[in-house]
Amino acid sequence: MSKVKDFMKRKDIEISLKRYGIDALGAMAQGLFCSLLIGTIINTVGTQFNISFLKAPVATIAGTEYTVGGLASAMSGPAMAVAIGYALKCPPLVLFSLVSVGFASNALGGTGGPLAVLFVAILSAELGKVVSKETKIDILVTPLVTIGSGIFFSWLIAPLLGEAADTLGVAIKWATVQQPLVMGVVVSVIVGMALTLPISSAAICAALSLTGLAGGAAVAGCCAQMVGFAVISFRDNRFGGLVSQGIGTSMLQMGNIVKNPRIWIAPTLASAITGPLATCVFKLEMNGPAISSGMGTCGLVGPIGVYTGWSSAIDAGTKTAITAFDWVSLLLISIVLPAVLSLIFHLIVKKLGWVKDGDMKLAA
Repeated sequence: MSKVKDFMKRKDIEISLKRYGIDALGAMAQGLFCSLLIGTIINTVGTQFNISFLKAPVATIAGTEYTVGGLASAMSGPAMAVAIGYALKCPPLVLFSLVSVGFASNALGGTGGPLAVLFVAILSAELGKVVSKETKIDILVTPLVTIGSGIFFSWLIAPLLGEAADTLGVAIKWATVQQPLVMGVVVSVIVGMALTLPISSAAICAALSLTGLAGGAAVAGCCAQMVGFAVISFRDNRFGGLVSQGIGTSMLQMGNIVKNPRIWIAPTLASAITGPLATCVFKLEMNGPAISSGMGTCGLVGPIGVYTGWSSAIDAGTKTAITAFDWVSLLLISIVLPAVLSLIFHLIVKKLGWVKDGDMKLAA
C-alpha cells in the first residue's frame, strides 16, 4: 500500500473532492469561457454591429461554414479538456493529448457535453499521468493511453451523461404546459441552474424549441444566475468578475458552489421570482432563436434574442411597434431585478452565517 501511495504522490495523482470537484471544475469553466462563450460574444458583436469580417464564413469544414466566433465555439470540448488537464497538473504529452479527448467527449455527450468532458478528461488524464515517462517510447505510449482511454470512456459514458442531462429537458417540457405562474417558476429555476451547471442550457432550449412565454421564463432564469452571481460576488472579484460572470458565464462559480452550495441560494431564489414576473406580469416572450433562451446575458444573447423577436413580429405585422413598456420589462427582468433580488437574498444568507466574504472568489 505504501508503494502505491508513493507512486501516486510521484505522479501527482490526488483523488480528492478539491482536485476534481473544485480545481478541475473551476478550470473547465474557464476553458468554456475561452471558447464557446467568447465565440458567442464575437458572433453577437458581428451580427448586431454588422461587422462583415465577423459575420462572414472563414472556413468550411465537412460542408459546415464557420465564422471567427463559430470556430472558437467549436473548440469548446478541447478547450475544457485542456483546462482540466492543466488543473490536474498533467505533463505536456498528456495535456496535448486531451485535445482529442475533449472533442470526442463533448461531441458524444450532446446536451451533457461539458459534463461528459469533465468526467472523461479526468479519467483519461490520470491514466495518462500513470504511464507518463515510464517507458523509453513515452512519445508513443503516453498519447496512445490518454487518447485511447479518452475515446473509450467517451463512447462508454458520454451518451449516458447526455441522457441524464436530457432529463432536465423532460421537466422543462412538463413545465411549459402548466399555467403561467407554475411554468414561470419551474422553467426559470431549472434552465437557470442548468446554465450554471456543466451542461448546455442553450442546447436544451434549442432541442425543446423553447420560445414564447416559456422562452421568456428561461431568459429570466439565466439572467438571474449570471447577473446575480456577478453582483453578489463583486466584493470578492471586483470589475473583472462582474464582466466575466455578467456577460460570460455563472459556471465560473461551480468550483465555489461545490465548496459551499449555499452561495447558490440567492440567484436561484431571484430566478424563482423573475420567472413568474416575466410570464404573468410583463408577458415577456422569446420569439427569437430558441437557443437564445438558454444563453442569458452571455454576450447579451438572451436580451438580443427577445429584441430580434420583436423586430420579426413587426416585420410580420403581428406587432405594431416596440414600446417603452417592452424596453422597461426587458431591462427589469434581465438586469435590474436579478441584481436587486440577488443582493437582498445574499444579505439574508450572509446574515445567517451561511455565506461569508471570499466564498465566491474566482481563480485568477
